[in-house]
Amino acid sequence: MKERGGKGGGQSSVNERYSQWKTLVPILYDWLANHNLVWPSLSCRWGPLLEQATYKNRQRLYLSEQTDGSVPNTLVIANCEIVKPRVAAAEHIAQFNEEARSPFVKKFKTIIHPGEVNRIRELPQNSKIVATHTDSPDVLIWDVEAQPNRHAVLGATESRPDLILTGHQENAEFALAMCQSEPFVLSGGKDKSVVLWSIHDHISSLATESPGSNGPKTEDKVTESPKIQARGIYQGHSDTVEDVQFCPSSAQEFCSVGDDSCLILWDARTGSSPVVKVEKAHNADLHCVDWNPIDENFILTGSADNTVRLFDRRNLTSNGVGSPVHIFTNHSAAVLCVQWSPDKSSIFGSSAEDGVLNIWDHNKVGERSGPASKFAPGLLFRHSGHRDKVVDFHWNSHDPWTIVSVSDDGESTGGGGTLQIWRMIDLIHRPQEEGERCRDPKQDGFSEKQPKDLGFTIPSKMEGEEEWDQQRNHDTVYPKRWGWRNP
Repeated sequence: MKERGGKGGGQSSVNERYSQWKTLVPILYDWLANHNLVWPSLSCRWGPLLEQATYKNRQRLYLSEQTDGSVPNTLVIANCEIVKPRVAAAEHIAQFNEEARSPFVKKFKTIIHPGEVNRIRELPQNSKIVATHTDSPDVLIWDVEAQPNRHAVLGATESRPDLILTGHQENAEFALAMCQSEPFVLSGGKDKSVVLWSIHDHISSLATESPGSNGPKTEDKVTESPKIQARGIYQGHSDTVEDVQFCPSSAQEFCSVGDDSCLILWDARTGSSPVVKVEKAHNADLHCVDWNPIDENFILTGSADNTVRLFDRRNLTSNGVGSPVHIFTNHSAAVLCVQWSPDKSSIFGSSAEDGVLNIWDHNKVGERSGPASKFAPGLLFRHSGHRDKVVDFHWNSHDPWTIVSVSDDGESTGGGGTLQIWRMIDLIHRPQEEGERCRDPKQDGFSEKQPKDLGFTIPSKMEGEEEWDQQRNHDTVYPKRWGWRNP
Protein backbone atom coordinates (compact mmCIF):
# COMPACT_ATOMS: atom_id res chain seq x y z
CA MET A 1 0.00 0.00 0.00
CA LYS A 2 1.67 3.18 -1.16
CA GLU A 3 -0.57 5.63 0.73
CA ARG A 4 -3.18 5.31 3.44
CA GLY A 5 -6.67 6.16 2.32
CA GLY A 6 -8.17 7.12 -0.97
CA LYS A 7 -11.38 8.48 -2.34
CA GLY A 8 -14.52 6.68 -1.32
CA GLY A 9 -17.65 6.35 -3.43
CA GLY A 10 -19.41 9.11 -5.40
CA GLN A 11 -20.16 12.25 -3.43
CA SER A 12 -23.91 12.12 -4.07
CA SER A 13 -24.21 8.56 -2.76
CA VAL A 14 -22.12 9.46 0.31
CA ASN A 15 -24.33 12.43 1.13
CA GLU A 16 -27.47 10.35 0.60
CA ARG A 17 -26.19 7.62 2.91
CA TYR A 18 -25.17 10.16 5.52
CA SER A 19 -28.56 11.93 5.45
CA GLN A 20 -30.35 8.63 5.88
CA TRP A 21 -28.02 7.65 8.71
CA LYS A 22 -28.63 10.88 10.60
CA THR A 23 -32.40 10.33 10.63
CA LEU A 24 -31.82 6.92 12.25
CA VAL A 25 -29.44 8.10 14.98
CA PRO A 26 -32.14 8.32 17.71
CA ILE A 27 -33.21 4.76 16.94
CA LEU A 28 -29.86 3.02 16.51
CA TYR A 29 -27.62 4.68 19.11
CA ASP A 30 -27.53 4.79 22.87
CA TRP A 31 -25.10 7.73 22.70
CA LEU A 32 -23.16 9.63 20.05
CA ALA A 33 -20.80 12.62 20.18
CA ASN A 34 -19.67 14.26 16.92
CA HIS A 35 -16.51 16.39 16.98
CA ASN A 36 -15.24 18.37 14.00
CA LEU A 37 -11.45 18.31 13.61
CA VAL A 38 -9.53 21.24 12.13
CA TRP A 39 -6.88 18.83 10.83
CA PRO A 40 -7.27 15.14 9.93
CA SER A 41 -6.23 12.56 12.52
CA LEU A 42 -4.78 9.31 11.20
CA SER A 43 -5.03 7.53 14.56
CA CYS A 44 -7.16 7.54 17.71
CA ARG A 45 -6.63 5.63 20.96
CA TRP A 46 -8.22 5.55 24.38
CA GLY A 47 -5.95 6.42 27.29
CA PRO A 48 -6.39 5.93 31.04
CA LEU A 49 -9.68 6.34 32.87
CA LEU A 50 -9.41 9.54 34.94
CA GLU A 51 -12.65 9.68 36.87
CA GLN A 52 -15.88 7.77 37.34
CA ALA A 53 -19.14 9.46 38.30
CA THR A 54 -22.66 8.11 38.50
CA TYR A 55 -23.72 8.98 34.97
CA LYS A 56 -20.50 9.65 33.09
CA ASN A 57 -16.79 8.86 32.99
CA ARG A 58 -13.85 11.09 32.18
CA GLN A 59 -11.10 9.49 30.11
CA ARG A 60 -7.99 10.42 28.15
CA LEU A 61 -8.05 10.21 24.36
CA TYR A 62 -5.00 10.33 22.08
CA LEU A 63 -5.29 11.91 18.62
CA SER A 64 -3.02 13.41 16.01
CA GLU A 65 -3.16 16.48 13.81
CA GLN A 66 -1.87 16.03 10.27
CA THR A 67 -1.37 19.59 9.06
CA ASP A 68 -0.52 21.20 5.74
CA GLY A 69 2.74 22.66 7.06
CA SER A 70 1.34 26.05 8.06
CA VAL A 71 1.52 24.84 11.68
CA PRO A 72 3.41 21.86 13.15
CA ASN A 73 2.09 18.31 13.22
CA THR A 74 0.98 17.40 16.73
CA LEU A 75 0.14 14.58 19.10
CA VAL A 76 -2.98 15.67 20.99
CA ILE A 77 -4.05 14.51 24.45
CA ALA A 78 -7.74 15.20 25.04
CA ASN A 79 -10.14 14.71 27.94
CA CYS A 80 -13.45 13.08 27.06
CA GLU A 81 -16.71 13.00 28.97
CA ILE A 82 -18.31 9.63 28.20
CA VAL A 83 -21.99 9.39 29.04
CA LYS A 84 -22.80 5.99 30.49
CA PRO A 85 -25.27 3.55 28.89
CA ARG A 86 -28.98 4.35 29.00
CA VAL A 87 -28.50 7.95 30.07
CA ALA A 88 -28.42 10.10 26.92
CA ALA A 89 -31.73 11.24 25.45
CA ALA A 90 -32.67 10.04 21.99
CA GLU A 91 -33.83 13.55 21.12
CA HIS A 92 -30.47 15.05 22.06
CA ILE A 93 -27.92 12.78 20.40
CA ALA A 94 -29.27 13.48 16.89
CA GLN A 95 -29.05 17.25 17.33
CA PHE A 96 -25.42 17.95 16.49
CA ASN A 97 -23.73 20.31 14.07
CA GLU A 98 -21.25 18.59 11.75
CA GLU A 99 -19.09 21.72 11.67
CA ALA A 100 -18.93 22.19 15.46
CA ARG A 101 -16.74 20.79 18.17
CA SER A 102 -18.34 18.53 20.74
CA PRO A 103 -18.55 19.80 24.35
CA PHE A 104 -17.67 16.25 25.41
CA VAL A 105 -14.14 16.49 23.89
CA LYS A 106 -11.65 19.02 25.24
CA LYS A 107 -7.98 19.36 24.29
CA PHE A 108 -5.80 18.88 27.38
CA LYS A 109 -2.25 18.93 26.02
CA THR A 110 -0.41 19.36 22.73
CA ILE A 111 2.93 17.75 21.86
CA ILE A 112 4.72 19.12 18.79
CA HIS A 113 5.60 15.96 16.89
CA PRO A 114 8.69 15.49 14.67
CA GLY A 115 6.83 14.76 11.43
CA GLU A 116 3.26 13.62 10.93
CA VAL A 117 1.72 11.12 13.36
CA ASN A 118 0.66 8.08 11.36
CA ARG A 119 -0.03 5.67 14.20
CA ILE A 120 -0.45 5.86 17.99
CA ARG A 121 -0.29 2.92 20.37
CA GLU A 122 -0.49 2.99 24.17
CA LEU A 123 1.48 0.74 26.51
CA PRO A 124 -1.00 -1.64 28.21
CA GLN A 125 1.02 -1.73 31.43
CA ASN A 126 0.95 2.08 31.61
CA SER A 127 -1.34 3.82 29.13
CA LYS A 128 0.31 7.17 29.89
CA ILE A 129 3.20 5.90 27.76
CA VAL A 130 2.53 5.93 24.01
CA ALA A 131 4.48 5.04 20.90
CA THR A 132 4.13 6.86 17.59
CA HIS A 133 5.05 6.13 14.00
CA THR A 134 6.01 8.97 11.71
CA ASP A 135 7.59 9.34 8.28
CA SER A 136 10.99 8.04 9.47
CA PRO A 137 12.59 4.68 10.38
CA ASP A 138 12.31 5.32 14.13
CA VAL A 139 9.60 4.61 16.68
CA LEU A 140 9.11 7.45 19.18
CA ILE A 141 8.14 6.83 22.83
CA TRP A 142 6.37 9.55 24.83
CA ASP A 143 5.46 9.94 28.48
CA VAL A 144 2.44 12.12 27.74
CA GLU A 145 1.91 13.17 31.35
CA ALA A 146 5.52 14.35 31.78
CA GLN A 147 5.74 16.11 28.40
CA PRO A 148 5.19 19.88 28.59
CA ASN A 149 2.16 21.42 26.92
CA ARG A 150 3.17 23.24 23.74
CA HIS A 151 1.60 25.90 21.55
CA ALA A 152 1.64 24.70 17.95
CA VAL A 153 2.72 27.69 15.89
CA LEU A 154 4.86 27.87 12.78
CA GLY A 155 8.54 27.71 13.70
CA ALA A 156 7.97 26.19 17.16
CA THR A 157 10.64 23.78 18.36
CA GLU A 158 9.68 20.11 18.20
CA SER A 159 8.96 18.28 21.42
CA ARG A 160 11.67 15.83 22.49
CA PRO A 161 10.67 12.14 22.66
CA ASP A 162 11.41 10.36 25.93
CA LEU A 163 12.91 7.44 24.00
CA ILE A 164 13.74 6.58 20.38
CA LEU A 165 13.66 2.98 19.11
CA THR A 166 16.06 2.33 16.23
CA GLY A 167 16.48 -0.67 13.96
CA HIS A 168 14.60 -0.05 10.70
CA GLN A 169 16.64 0.76 7.61
CA GLU A 170 13.79 2.55 5.81
CA ASN A 171 10.68 4.44 6.87
CA ALA A 172 8.30 2.59 9.18
CA GLU A 173 5.02 4.48 8.97
CA PHE A 174 2.04 2.38 10.05
CA ALA A 175 2.78 -1.07 11.48
CA LEU A 176 3.00 -0.66 15.26
CA ALA A 177 1.91 -2.74 18.27
CA MET A 178 2.40 -2.94 22.03
CA CYS A 179 2.52 -6.20 23.98
CA GLN A 180 -0.15 -6.99 26.60
CA SER A 181 2.13 -8.98 28.90
CA GLU A 182 5.50 -7.18 28.70
CA PRO A 183 6.67 -3.64 27.77
CA PHE A 184 7.61 -4.82 24.28
CA VAL A 185 7.14 -2.82 21.06
CA LEU A 186 6.74 -4.27 17.57
CA SER A 187 7.05 -2.44 14.26
CA GLY A 188 7.09 -3.05 10.52
CA GLY A 189 8.26 -0.88 7.64
CA LYS A 190 9.24 -0.34 4.06
CA ASP A 191 12.45 -2.30 4.65
CA LYS A 192 10.22 -5.44 4.63
CA SER A 193 11.26 -6.28 8.18
CA VAL A 194 9.54 -6.71 11.54
CA VAL A 195 11.47 -5.23 14.47
CA LEU A 196 11.11 -6.03 18.18
CA TRP A 197 12.19 -3.89 21.17
CA SER A 198 11.89 -4.07 24.95
CA ILE A 199 11.52 -0.77 26.83
CA HIS A 200 13.17 -2.60 29.74
CA ASP A 201 16.41 -2.44 27.76
CA HIS A 202 16.45 1.32 28.27
CA ILE A 203 16.04 0.91 32.02
CA SER A 204 18.81 -1.71 32.08
CA SER A 205 21.22 0.50 30.13
CA LEU A 206 20.64 3.40 32.52
CA ALA A 207 21.34 1.13 35.50
CA THR A 208 24.68 -0.03 34.08
CA GLU A 209 25.97 3.42 33.14
CA SER A 210 28.69 4.84 35.38
CA PRO A 211 27.96 8.45 36.35
CA GLY A 212 31.42 9.68 35.44
CA SER A 213 32.30 7.28 32.66
CA ASN A 214 31.39 9.52 29.76
CA GLY A 215 32.90 12.71 31.09
CA PRO A 216 31.01 16.01 31.18
CA LYS A 217 27.89 16.13 29.04
CA THR A 218 27.73 18.64 26.23
CA GLU A 219 24.65 20.72 25.48
CA ASP A 220 23.86 18.44 22.53
CA LYS A 221 23.94 15.37 24.75
CA VAL A 222 21.54 16.97 27.19
CA THR A 223 18.94 17.67 24.50
CA GLU A 224 19.24 14.34 22.69
CA SER A 225 16.64 11.66 23.31
CA PRO A 226 18.03 8.32 24.53
CA LYS A 227 17.98 5.51 21.98
CA ILE A 228 17.79 1.73 22.24
CA GLN A 229 18.57 -0.92 19.67
CA ALA A 230 16.27 -3.70 18.59
CA ARG A 231 16.14 -7.07 20.34
CA GLY A 232 15.35 -8.79 17.08
CA ILE A 233 14.85 -8.11 13.37
CA TYR A 234 12.69 -10.59 11.44
CA GLN A 235 12.85 -11.06 7.67
CA GLY A 236 10.23 -12.88 5.63
CA HIS A 237 8.12 -10.36 3.73
CA SER A 238 8.91 -9.37 0.15
CA ASP A 239 7.21 -5.96 0.34
CA THR A 240 6.27 -3.26 2.87
CA VAL A 241 4.99 -4.54 6.23
CA GLU A 242 1.68 -2.73 6.84
CA ASP A 243 0.61 -4.02 10.27
CA VAL A 244 1.82 -6.16 13.16
CA GLN A 245 0.25 -7.63 16.28
CA PHE A 246 1.39 -9.55 19.36
CA CYS A 247 -0.16 -12.78 20.54
CA PRO A 248 -2.22 -11.57 23.55
CA SER A 249 -0.56 -13.97 26.00
CA SER A 250 3.03 -13.94 24.73
CA ALA A 251 5.71 -11.35 24.17
CA GLN A 252 7.60 -13.81 21.98
CA GLU A 253 4.85 -14.65 19.47
CA PHE A 254 3.50 -12.15 16.95
CA CYS A 255 2.15 -11.82 13.41
CA SER A 256 2.52 -9.42 10.50
CA VAL A 257 0.86 -8.60 7.17
CA GLY A 258 2.12 -6.71 4.16
CA ASP A 259 1.80 -5.56 0.59
CA ASP A 260 3.04 -9.00 -0.52
CA SER A 261 -0.43 -10.40 0.38
CA CYS A 262 1.15 -12.55 3.10
CA LEU A 263 0.22 -13.22 6.71
CA ILE A 264 3.27 -14.37 8.71
CA LEU A 265 3.44 -15.83 12.23
CA TRP A 266 6.69 -15.44 14.18
CA ASP A 267 8.20 -16.82 17.38
CA ALA A 268 11.22 -14.92 18.71
CA ARG A 269 12.36 -18.04 20.60
CA THR A 270 12.92 -19.99 17.39
CA GLY A 271 14.95 -17.41 15.47
CA SER A 272 14.35 -14.66 12.93
CA SER A 273 12.63 -16.75 10.25
CA PRO A 274 8.83 -17.19 9.90
CA VAL A 275 7.14 -20.00 11.82
CA VAL A 276 4.25 -20.01 9.34
CA LYS A 277 3.94 -17.99 6.14
CA VAL A 278 0.49 -17.78 4.59
CA GLU A 279 0.84 -16.96 0.90
CA LYS A 280 -2.12 -15.21 -0.77
CA ALA A 281 -3.92 -14.59 2.48
CA HIS A 282 -5.91 -12.08 0.37
CA ASN A 283 -6.12 -11.20 -3.31
CA ALA A 284 -4.42 -7.83 -2.79
CA ASP A 285 -2.25 -5.88 -0.33
CA LEU A 286 -2.98 -6.54 3.34
CA HIS A 287 -3.49 -3.38 5.40
CA CYS A 288 -4.31 -4.59 8.91
CA VAL A 289 -4.29 -7.52 11.32
CA ASP A 290 -5.56 -8.23 14.84
CA TRP A 291 -5.22 -11.20 17.18
CA ASN A 292 -8.24 -12.23 19.25
CA PRO A 293 -7.53 -11.30 22.90
CA ILE A 294 -9.96 -13.92 24.26
CA ASP A 295 -9.69 -16.84 21.82
CA GLU A 296 -6.10 -16.82 20.61
CA ASN A 297 -6.78 -19.22 17.77
CA PHE A 298 -8.44 -16.49 15.71
CA ILE A 299 -6.69 -13.80 13.68
CA LEU A 300 -8.36 -11.11 11.56
CA THR A 301 -6.94 -9.52 8.41
CA GLY A 302 -8.19 -6.66 6.22
CA SER A 303 -7.15 -5.91 2.67
CA ALA A 304 -7.31 -3.72 -0.41
CA ASP A 305 -9.55 -6.44 -1.89
CA ASN A 306 -12.36 -4.93 0.27
CA THR A 307 -12.70 -8.01 2.47
CA VAL A 308 -12.04 -9.05 6.06
CA ARG A 309 -10.84 -12.61 6.58
CA LEU A 310 -10.92 -14.73 9.71
CA PHE A 311 -8.10 -17.25 10.10
CA ASP A 312 -7.70 -20.09 12.59
CA ARG A 313 -4.00 -20.45 13.36
CA ARG A 314 -4.46 -24.21 13.79
CA ASN A 315 -5.36 -24.46 10.10
CA LEU A 316 -4.02 -21.46 8.22
CA THR A 317 -3.40 -22.86 4.74
CA SER A 318 -4.78 -25.27 2.19
CA ASN A 319 -2.76 -26.33 -0.86
CA GLY A 320 -0.15 -23.74 0.00
CA VAL A 321 -2.43 -20.69 0.10
CA GLY A 322 -4.49 -19.00 2.80
CA SER A 323 -7.54 -20.90 3.97
CA PRO A 324 -9.75 -18.53 6.01
CA VAL A 325 -12.56 -19.74 8.23
CA HIS A 326 -14.77 -17.09 6.68
CA ILE A 327 -14.54 -14.11 4.30
CA PHE A 328 -16.60 -11.09 5.39
CA THR A 329 -17.81 -9.05 2.44
CA ASN A 330 -19.69 -5.80 2.87
CA HIS A 331 -17.19 -3.01 2.33
CA SER A 332 -17.03 -1.41 -1.12
CA ALA A 333 -13.45 -0.14 -0.76
CA ALA A 334 -10.15 -1.09 0.85
CA VAL A 335 -10.30 -2.15 4.51
CA LEU A 336 -7.98 0.01 6.62
CA CYS A 337 -8.49 -1.24 10.18
CA VAL A 338 -9.77 -4.38 11.93
CA GLN A 339 -10.07 -4.84 15.68
CA TRP A 340 -11.56 -7.41 18.03
CA SER A 341 -13.87 -6.37 20.83
CA PRO A 342 -12.05 -6.46 24.19
CA ASP A 343 -15.13 -7.97 25.82
CA LYS A 344 -16.74 -10.51 23.44
CA SER A 345 -14.71 -13.20 21.70
CA SER A 346 -16.86 -13.29 18.56
CA ILE A 347 -17.33 -9.53 18.03
CA PHE A 348 -15.05 -7.35 15.93
CA GLY A 349 -15.08 -4.17 13.88
CA SER A 350 -13.74 -3.19 10.47
CA SER A 351 -13.39 0.24 8.87
CA ALA A 352 -12.65 1.11 5.28
CA GLU A 353 -12.16 3.74 2.63
CA ASP A 354 -15.90 3.54 1.88
CA GLY A 355 -16.59 5.57 5.05
CA VAL A 356 -18.30 2.71 6.87
CA LEU A 357 -17.37 1.06 10.16
CA ASN A 358 -18.95 -2.39 10.40
CA ILE A 359 -19.47 -4.40 13.58
CA TRP A 360 -19.52 -8.16 13.05
CA ASP A 361 -20.34 -11.28 15.08
CA HIS A 362 -18.71 -14.32 13.50
CA ASN A 363 -20.90 -16.61 15.60
CA LYS A 364 -23.86 -15.36 13.57
CA VAL A 365 -22.41 -16.16 10.16
CA GLY A 366 -24.89 -19.00 9.69
CA GLU A 367 -27.88 -16.98 10.89
CA ARG A 368 -30.19 -14.93 8.73
CA SER A 369 -32.30 -13.30 11.40
CA GLY A 370 -30.05 -10.44 12.52
CA PRO A 371 -30.90 -6.78 11.86
CA ALA A 372 -28.12 -6.42 9.29
CA SER A 373 -28.23 -9.96 7.88
CA LYS A 374 -29.66 -8.78 4.57
CA PHE A 375 -26.31 -7.04 3.90
CA ALA A 376 -23.88 -9.83 4.76
CA PRO A 377 -23.65 -12.94 6.98
CA GLY A 378 -22.39 -12.05 10.44
CA LEU A 379 -22.96 -8.30 10.04
CA LEU A 380 -24.34 -6.90 13.29
CA PHE A 381 -24.24 -3.14 12.76
CA ARG A 382 -23.18 -0.51 10.18
CA HIS A 383 -21.92 2.81 11.47
CA SER A 384 -22.33 5.24 8.57
CA GLY A 385 -21.72 8.50 10.39
CA HIS A 386 -18.50 9.32 8.54
CA ARG A 387 -18.50 10.89 5.10
CA ASP A 388 -15.09 9.70 3.95
CA LYS A 389 -12.51 7.03 4.71
CA VAL A 390 -12.52 5.80 8.32
CA VAL A 391 -8.79 5.61 8.96
CA ASP A 392 -8.86 4.31 12.54
CA PHE A 393 -11.10 3.29 15.44
CA HIS A 394 -10.66 1.88 18.93
CA TRP A 395 -12.92 -0.06 21.29
CA ASN A 396 -13.03 1.29 24.85
CA SER A 397 -11.91 -1.40 27.30
CA HIS A 398 -13.53 0.49 30.20
CA ASP A 399 -16.88 0.64 28.36
CA PRO A 400 -16.65 -2.19 25.83
CA TRP A 401 -19.46 -1.16 23.46
CA THR A 402 -18.22 2.43 23.20
CA ILE A 403 -16.08 3.13 20.15
CA VAL A 404 -14.07 6.15 19.00
CA SER A 405 -13.54 6.51 15.25
CA VAL A 406 -11.87 9.10 13.02
CA SER A 407 -12.22 9.89 9.34
CA ASP A 408 -10.25 12.05 6.95
CA ASP A 409 -13.07 14.13 5.46
CA GLY A 410 -11.07 16.68 3.50
CA GLU A 411 -12.12 15.19 0.17
CA SER A 412 -15.83 15.21 1.03
CA THR A 413 -16.55 18.16 3.26
CA GLY A 414 -13.70 20.60 2.71
CA GLY A 415 -12.89 20.29 6.39
CA GLY A 416 -10.16 18.48 8.25
CA GLY A 417 -11.75 15.38 9.70
CA THR A 418 -14.40 13.99 11.99
CA LEU A 419 -14.10 12.27 15.35
CA GLN A 420 -17.10 10.34 16.64
CA ILE A 421 -17.59 8.59 19.96
CA TRP A 422 -20.58 6.30 19.80
CA ARG A 423 -22.39 3.36 21.32
CA MET A 424 -25.07 1.38 19.52
CA ILE A 425 -28.29 0.73 21.39
CA ASP A 426 -27.85 -2.47 23.40
CA LEU A 427 -31.02 -4.08 22.06
CA ILE A 428 -29.01 -4.74 18.87
CA HIS A 429 -26.30 -6.83 20.48
CA ARG A 430 -28.08 -8.28 23.53
CA PRO A 431 -29.28 -11.88 23.42
CA GLN A 432 -32.95 -11.96 22.46
CA GLU A 433 -34.13 -13.15 25.87
CA GLU A 434 -32.30 -10.28 27.57
CA GLY A 435 -33.77 -7.81 25.13
CA GLU A 436 -37.26 -8.94 26.05
CA ARG A 437 -36.48 -8.85 29.76
CA CYS A 438 -35.09 -5.30 29.67
CA ARG A 439 -38.41 -3.95 28.45
CA ASP A 440 -39.49 -4.11 32.09
CA PRO A 441 -37.22 -1.72 34.02
CA LYS A 442 -37.90 -3.46 37.34
CA GLN A 443 -36.74 -6.82 35.99
CA ASP A 444 -33.59 -5.24 34.60
CA GLY A 445 -32.52 -3.75 37.89
CA PHE A 446 -33.91 -0.26 37.27
CA SER A 447 -36.35 1.46 39.57
CA GLU A 448 -39.13 3.53 38.07
CA LYS A 449 -37.50 6.70 39.45
CA GLN A 450 -34.17 7.57 37.88
CA PRO A 451 -32.24 10.85 37.61
CA LYS A 452 -33.07 12.94 34.58
CA ASP A 453 -31.16 12.31 31.34
CA LEU A 454 -27.91 14.23 31.02
CA GLY A 455 -28.67 14.84 27.38
CA PHE A 456 -30.92 17.80 28.13
CA THR A 457 -28.15 19.90 29.70
CA ILE A 458 -24.59 19.80 28.42
CA PRO A 459 -22.03 20.81 31.05
CA SER A 460 -20.18 23.98 30.15
CA LYS A 461 -16.99 22.97 32.02
CA MET A 462 -14.83 19.91 31.99
CA GLU A 463 -13.91 20.27 35.66
CA GLY A 464 -16.29 19.91 38.56
CA GLU A 465 -19.48 18.00 39.13
CA GLU A 466 -21.89 20.91 39.58
CA GLU A 467 -23.65 20.68 36.23
CA TRP A 468 -23.91 16.91 36.46
CA ASP A 469 -25.13 16.98 40.05
CA GLN A 470 -28.03 19.21 39.09
CA GLN A 471 -29.39 16.37 36.97
CA ARG A 472 -29.58 13.85 39.80
CA ASN A 473 -32.72 15.04 41.56
CA HIS A 474 -35.14 14.64 38.66
CA ASP A 475 -37.17 11.80 37.18
CA THR A 476 -36.02 10.03 34.07
CA VAL A 477 -37.91 10.27 30.80
CA TYR A 478 -36.97 7.02 29.07
CA PRO A 479 -36.50 7.35 25.31
CA LYS A 480 -39.38 5.62 23.50
CA ARG A 481 -36.92 3.58 21.38
CA TRP A 482 -36.03 1.50 24.45
CA GLY A 483 -39.54 0.16 24.94
CA TRP A 484 -39.41 0.94 28.66
CA ARG A 485 -42.30 2.28 30.70
CA ASN A 486 -42.05 5.92 31.69
CA PRO A 487 -43.16 6.74 35.22
